[in-house]
Amino acid sequence: MTLKTSLIAALLGSAAMATAATACETTLRSSDTHPEGYPTVVAVQEMGKLLEERTDGRLCIEVFASAQLGEEKDTIEQTQFGVIDMNRVSLGPFNNIIEETQVPSLPYIFRSVDHMHKVMDGPVGEQILDAFSDHDLVGLAFFDGGSRSFYNSEKPINSVADLAGMKFRVMQSDMFVDMVGALGANATPMPYGEVYSSIQTGVIDGAENNWPSYDSSGHFEVAKYYTMDEHLIVPEVLVMSKTSFEKLSAEDQAVVRQAAKDVVPVMRDLWAASEKESEEKVRAAGAEIVTDIDKQPFIDAMKPVYDKYVTSDKLKQMVADIQATE
Repeated sequence: MTLKTSLIAALLGSAAMATAATACETTLRSSDTHPEGYPTVVAVQEMGKLLEERTDGRLCIEVFASAQLGEEKDTIEQTQFGVIDMNRVSLGPFNNIIEETQVPSLPYIFRSVDHMHKVMDGPVGEQILDAFSDHDLVGLAFFDGGSRSFYNSEKPINSVADLAGMKFRVMQSDMFVDMVGALGANATPMPYGEVYSSIQTGVIDGAENNWPSYDSSGHFEVAKYYTMDEHLIVPEVLVMSKTSFEKLSAEDQAVVRQAAKDVVPVMRDLWAASEKESEEKVRAAGAEIVTDIDKQPFIDAMKPVYDKYVTSDKLKQMVADIQATE
């Protein structure tokens, strides 16, 4: 495709989107830090199609991908104020705002992705979604965020000892800062969009994330050592501004809630395929993957994190409920 035809296609696509948006009575603006084609972005776009069909065109969603509306911390505040209608965010940035989100963000709280699905699809997940209502938000659904592992530009990490003194970017969450500190490394909270250049310039040695993010961000280009310690399996959450939600009729509110739930299986299928594709891509590009690692020392090092953050009876019960989920 030539540059000219590419531009024409882009303009036609933009015009089509604008026409679709104006055809709806209400177009909900949704934010995502990830790029077009990423599973979370596609899932919310699919939700928009369901809304348009089920409301006879009363509701649509326009997704602003690639952090067009800002990084996660900023967009959370904008969503609380009703400036942004919907937002797909990792639970990490909510840890300092909503106590209940700390539990599924705990290192090694989930035994596997399947275990996480069972928990978040059940009573514990509903309890966490309900907690958003006290913070000017409506929790709609949980998406997959994969398992997060460390990667860096310096050396392969084969043990906890290898992390000593290294500098890693983490999401803007006190818990994740403490998690990295418990492993003997230094945590640097920073927005996702700053990570590539910070690794490239040596401000940090690396970061931690899942396969699709490691790939789509291009981080594998500047940090080729990836260690599958899988310290976090943190779900991502789709929320809506309570202000925007309460402008809808009770009927449309119910449609929004159901449409969000209905795209969760779609997102999970896309996510599984994306993980496989991204892993193959970064391996082919020369990333060095450490898979043979003893996780138990990593798990043992997390005791101070649990002691610090799981303090109330409510959170202790949530942890117990998760551990009891088969």
